[in-house]
Amino acid sequence: MPSFPFKIIKYFLIPICFSLINGSYAETTRPNNDSLEQYRQLLAEQEKKFERQRQILDEQGKELERLKKHLDTLSSQSKNFSDKITSPPPSEVAKTNKSVNKSTNSSSQSPTGPVGQAPPQSKEPTRPPEMPRLSETIGGVLTRKKSIVLEPSMEYAFTSNNRVFLDAFTFLPAIAIGLIDLRQVKRHSFFASIGARYGVTDRLEIEARVPYVYRFDTQRSRAVSIGAGVDETFRADGNNIGDIELAARYQLTNGSGGWPILVGNLIATIPTGKSPFDIKFVEAQGVPGARFPTESPTGTGYFSIQPSITALYPTDPAVFFGNINYGYNASTNENVGKIDPGDALGITFGMGFGVNERSSFNLGYSHRHLFSSKINGNRIGGSSLDIGQFLLGYSFKYSSRTNFNLSVGMGTTDDAQDVRLTFRVPTTF
Repeated sequence: MPSFPFKIIKYFLIPICFSLINGSYAETTRPNNDSLEQYRQLLAEQEKKFERQRQILDEQGKELERLKKHLDTLSSQSKNFSDKITSPPPSEVAKTNKSVNKSTNSSSQSPTGPVGQAPPQSKEPTRPPEMPRLSETIGGVLTRKKSIVLEPSMEYAFTSNNRVFLDAFTFLPAIAIGLIDLRQVKRHSFFASIGARYGVTDRLEIEARVPYVYRFDTQRSRAVSIGAGVDETFRADGNNIGDIELAARYQLTNGSGGWPILVGNLIATIPTGKSPFDIKFVEAQGVPGARFPTESPTGTGYFSIQPSITALYPTDPAVFFGNINYGYNASTNENVGKIDPGDALGITFGMGFGVNERSSFNLGYSHRHLFSSKINGNRIGGSSLDIGQFLLGYSFKYSSRTNFNLSVGMGTTDDAQDVRLTFRVPTTF
């Protein structure tokens, strides 16, 4: 009997105990296997993060290299740039920080203070803005240092006047001595000139211009003092070299502090053309005392010098301009005596407007008063003139070196030319 319980224990209890021990061992070993798998996944994730960080460092290194090249470029453009810049521009640093923060999803805050030093302002004086050229003192920019600008130009002018004056010797418009008559004068003038400008410095340029002139005048006259009833028509023309012009322009101010840019101009005219004092006259048949020129002059016959000041005030996209000038005309000794042509005072003002990077135009008005002329110290009555013109200019930038420039002048007073067209093609070398 005692062996029966022992057999029960042997065959039932011992296997049950082994099964319980195996179950408990399995329960104790499973968590270890799960932890090992978690560590493997964590290691893989860390390797991915490390690879991502390495890529971010490579991108940041490329960005720093680009900023270094940008800094070197800025340093070469300014003489003192490399001494004053200690770090890249703030905008570039902010851009780099933003890129890095976005890539790493970093929660760190951006710097609240300035990260670098702003580039210093250039000490180079501001150059006058580009504008269509209306005259020798209005428009264009000063020629850069050691640069040459060749400017061929063509000009046409037309004048039509009905006048009552003393007919005989005429050396300026509306100035004559002799017979009183009624006269209609139509004058066509063509000018072909070549000018050359040289930049002595960035603020000083000199210019020389040589014109060739062709003119033809048509005059229809009826004498009043002798009661002539038949009109006399004469045509006179002439072509030759005109008066040579020499000019210098200097930029006085750079427009800082809210002041306009001031440019000083000096223009001298040498009487190399055919003088009106050398023109021969003929007497009209059937009209005693009525004399007409046989040819047209191509010059003025006297020296002149004209200083002036031009003011330019840029306000993007417009440029306001103004000019005041005084012309001194030297006296000359001729067969009729000592002739003083009289000085002149003029003013010009207007506005230029940039349409785009290649086109611009301007509008302006010019008025010039010529004081009375004198012969042997005696003033000639009615010899003073007022010449007013409405000005319109247009400029087209054909290339980086060549511009096309067209200007139109329309007379607003009786003494002014009816119309004046000028086409210029300045080319920089």
